[in-house]
Amino acid sequence: MHDDPWRRRFTDEARSERPDLALLCLLIGTEADPGLDEAGLDAAQIELDRLAGLLPYGTKSPHAWAAALAALLGGRCDFRGSPGDYRRLESSLLHEVLRRRRGLPILLSVLWIEVARRAGAPVYGVALPGHFVVGFGEPGEQVLADPFAGGRLLTGSDAELLIAGATGAPLDASMLTPASPLDVVLRILNNIRAWAAARPEQSSVALWAVELSLLLPSHPARLRYDRAQLLVQRGEFMTGAAELDAYADVVATVEPATAEAIRGRARAARARLN
Repeated sequence: MHDDPWRRRFTDEARSERPDLALLCLLIGTEADPGLDEAGLDAAQIELDRLAGLLPYGTKSPHAWAAALAALLGGRCDFRGSPGDYRRLESSLLHEVLRRRRGLPILLSVLWIEVARRAGAPVYGVALPGHFVVGFGEPGEQVLADPFAGGRLLTGSDAELLIAGATGAPLDASMLTPASPLDVVLRILNNIRAWAAARPEQSSVALWAVELSLLLPSHPARLRYDRAQLLVQRGEFMTGAAELDAYADVVATVEPATAEAIRGRARAARARLN
């Protein structure tokens, strides 16, 4: 994997005691946008600070915090999403969401979390299946809001409908627990990989997204296989074959048949050099 200052910074932040969600999301942006430099990162953080300063002072209850964020970000500043945003890579990049005021549910939720956190709100992300939202307050008094819909407050039945629409499954209390910053980052990177997978000409985007995922302290082991497959797809046959063999060694003790099939793919990749 590439060793550059941005990736080293991403790795250090991801492994820090209290990972900075906004910074990690902005560092993802440096992969997609070569023009995003230190000044651009600082400008984005300053904008988050500015937005936090516009929130009313003295807000206390979870419901009041949700209403204040909706009035500011969803109303006054018009941050929200639309179906078309799913077709744009910019919708997964925090600096572009700040500029365009449009994005995917999870990036708009990151915006809400970071603005609210700076103002002292008891805020966190809630990774509902298929649709990311934000929560305020403890479980007994939890208030959910949907930044993608401009901050619409969600009742329990609203949340049930969102989950049923995405998975067909009923709402479970475990779905309403706070998502950690690193869980949020991994989900964003998975979204970027899904965007690129539907566009074979964007394999370079898929590759950097999987490589950043591998820099997180906890990630699915299968990502190593996905990276190897991408390398082969991009014509880097020897490197990809070596990665396939390395992954086969990892799974051989528990899934010997799978390991042998992967080694077969490695041999096939090397044969493409002849």
